[in-house]
Amino acid sequence: MSNALRIGIIGLDTSHVTAFTQLLNDPAQTYHVPGGKVVVAFPGGSPDFALSISRVQGFTDKLRDEHGVQIVDSVEQVAEQSDAILLESVDGRVHLEQFAKIAPYGKPVFIDKPLAVSSEDAKQIAALAAKHGIAVMSTSALRYAEGLSEVLRNGEKGAVIGVDAYGPMAIEPTQPGYFWYGIHTVEMVFAVLGKDCVDVTVTTNDDYDVIVGRWADGRIATVRGNRKGNNAFGAVVHREKGSQFVDIYSHSKPYYASLLERIVPMFKGEGAAIDFAETIAVIRFIEAANESREHGNTVAL
Repeated sequence: MSNALRIGIIGLDTSHVTAFTQLLNDPAQTYHVPGGKVVVAFPGGSPDFALSISRVQGFTDKLRDEHGVQIVDSVEQVAEQSDAILLESVDGRVHLEQFAKIAPYGKPVFIDKPLAVSSEDAKQIAALAAKHGIAVMSTSALRYAEGLSEVLRNGEKGAVIGVDAYGPMAIEPTQPGYFWYGIHTVEMVFAVLGKDCVDVTVTTNDDYDVIVGRWADGRIATVRGNRKGNNAFGAVVHREKGSQFVDIYSHSKPYYASLLERIVPMFKGEGAAIDFAETIAVIRFIEAANESREHGNTVAL
């Protein structure tokens, strides 16, 4: 595979597609990520999801007219004309169906969050990837925000004993519970503590949610979701000798660039930056949290 990867995009219904294309295609960008260029895209869009279908035309026009991206009529055409694929459809419900169509082409795929809106779909995606021997990665870009990465690299206060994260938690009917915006904050927690959460308990009202997650080694995390008031992301990482505030907005480098710096090496055959089992665990965590949110009980993962 040449150094200049031909990258295809599936789903032009999110601002991520313009952010990624600018960072990949324009060397003049301050945080340009070299190694590939977006050359082909399929618009897609979900008619029953306003935040999807209402944005397709605008992003399609922008990619075609400003970046010279070829617009095609099917996901299969994207797979045929690319070396690697960004599956960007904002509707997590369609990811399994779209992935199943492109997996036989054997191209590495990044699937934007959420990987799926059920753990069963997530496991089917994993099975298809294994069957066709392709590298797959899925995450929120918040996992790689420089403010979080810097705190995780700074171990002067000792081992991590827990984390409290927060962020906006809008609810979208087609994307169950935390799968829409809650996943960003959940990904931050998993970046800190890893995949071995054993159960979750949710407290909720009209304006706020708090998820308490318990890990196998006894560490505890909280995920606070706000529908009122503070609309920013952040966290506090607790260590043996003190706590560290995570300022997600402290660095000028966009987290999309930091994410692409992990995606492009995978596209070039260097393997995924995240164990796919951890990504499935994220989906199961959210699924269990949704169940706890609805029924008020503690749910095992």
